[in-house]
Amino acid sequence: MSHHIEPELIEIACFSDARGQLGVVEAAGLPFDIKRVYYLFDIPMGAVRGEHGHKKLQQFMLCMNGSCEITFNDGTRQFKFLLDSPSVGVLVPPGLWRSIRFIKPDSVLCVFASHPYEQEDYLYSYEEFLEWTIQNKEAEQ
Repeated sequence: MSHHIEPELIEIACFSDARGQLGVVEAAGLPFDIKRVYYLFDIPMGAVRGEHGHKKLQQFMLCMNGSCEITFNDGTRQFKFLLDSPSVGVLVPPGLWRSIRFIKPDSVLCVFASHPYEQEDYLYSYEEFLEWTIQNKEAEQ
């Protein structure tokens, strides 16, 4: 099970010359096949998105512009990340509650996902999320 896996920062390959920078995300650099890419933009500054968990979905989050503060919770521990560079993203294992705060205007958060949208994979209330994590920990023992 994935409880013991923590989110981690991953640097992506960037190539720089006089014309600017090129950032590259390749499926080979992620521990999952990319099945979906979506992005959040035009979010009011200070607004919070996310506020849900996933049972099996893995993600790689990359702030393409601006700045996002992302807080993850596995039911017992909290992990906080500031994404403010398009060259570093956070790898998100399944089984984490997430809260994403947009702290600069014009921030754009791009998410690479291991599965297409599946409503049954979502844990929409924190109580439901905690219940699910407890059931999974019991199943492991």
